[in-house]
Amino acid sequence: MKAVEFQAQLNSDQTLTVPASVIGTIPMGQTVRVLVLFSEPDTDSEWEQLAAEDFGQVYVDTDAIYDELSAR
Repeated sequence: MKAVEFQAQLNSDQTLTVPASVIGTIPMGQTVRVLVLFSEPDTDSEWEQLAAEDFGQVYVDTDAIYDELSAR
């Protein structure tokens, strides 16, 4: 399977325009698989903060002994 990559924006009629340079690489009548990737709001930092808060709630002073172990 061959892959091509290009950037596009969603048009006002909710379509994507494939650049002419890419169109020329696809044989006419060929079935293609389309994968659309887009950026999401920065939710990773929210998850990291939530995980840190949850961890902090169950961390007790006696767990500090593990901080003194050397890394192998």
